[in-house]
Amino acid sequence: MGQILQQIINALQLGSIYALIGIGYDMVYGIAKLINFAHGDIFMVSTYILFFAGTAFIALGFSSMFAFIIAVLISMGATALLAVAIERFAYRPLRAAPRVSAVITALSVGLILENLTLGLIGPEPKKMPKFIQRFTIATGSSLNLNSDQLIIIIAALIMMIILDRFVIKTKTGVAMRAVSHDKNASYLMGVSVDKIISITFAIGAIAAAISGALFTIAYPLIDPYMGITLGWWCFVAAVAGGIGNIRGAMLGGFILGFIMVFVPVFLPSSYRDLVAFLLLIIILVIKPSGILGTIETQKV
Repeated sequence: MGQILQQIINALQLGSIYALIGIGYDMVYGIAKLINFAHGDIFMVSTYILFFAGTAFIALGFSSMFAFIIAVLISMGATALLAVAIERFAYRPLRAAPRVSAVITALSVGLILENLTLGLIGPEPKKMPKFIQRFTIATGSSLNLNSDQLIIIIAALIMMIILDRFVIKTKTGVAMRAVSHDKNASYLMGVSVDKIISITFAIGAIAAAISGALFTIAYPLIDPYMGITLGWWCFVAAVAGGIGNIRGAMLGGFILGFIMVFVPVFLPSSYRDLVAFLLLIIILVIKPSGILGTIETQKV
């Protein structure tokens, strides 16, 4: 029982990160009807910003916790500006173009970010400084619960709740939902569609930066290719949960986290990808819109 509980904690930790990254895909698709395949690489860039900013503040004599908090804020701001710039100069001119053009552009932006990172920093992995000292929490059983796991799970859940409430309760969130439903009608009602889409990209990037900070707490090695695989997995999670639905992305992230952790317990670890994609196919065959997704009606 202790081992099962341990794996559940591990799955919640990994699923929290998947869910938070998946929300970025979900929000952009829900508002702009664009699959931002560069989102995984934006996540990667955020970890490098965190690394260099945090290292610089530690070198200046600041405490590791203070350096971490300031570095996370810098990473959030810089990543949001990067995402807004990408939307403005790469995606906005293609809104009226065939959808395949936007897909190719998104893939190209991701490759540009990877190769820029490779050229400027190099392919060697960087080890993130230990900003937060880990301590083990006594449970009186074989369950090994540490502070890193609690920080990741709780911080990710808080961020997900904030994003969910933001979209539902705030004026900007209402405008986002209006643009998602009908861009032309929103424009006629006085909503600045361009501004709302830019805000959506910024929020998605901020979620990626926070997930990057949480990810490096548990997995401190970063490299220019880390965003590729992680980004694709989070996209799969968002699709399975119901892309265009924030709660669906959360659910899909946790489902994927449980698959990644529990499959190696019962099967060889090489079967993780097979099981994950088989589950995705089964979900989409049974419910093409995803678990919590809804089928959009097309006006003709």
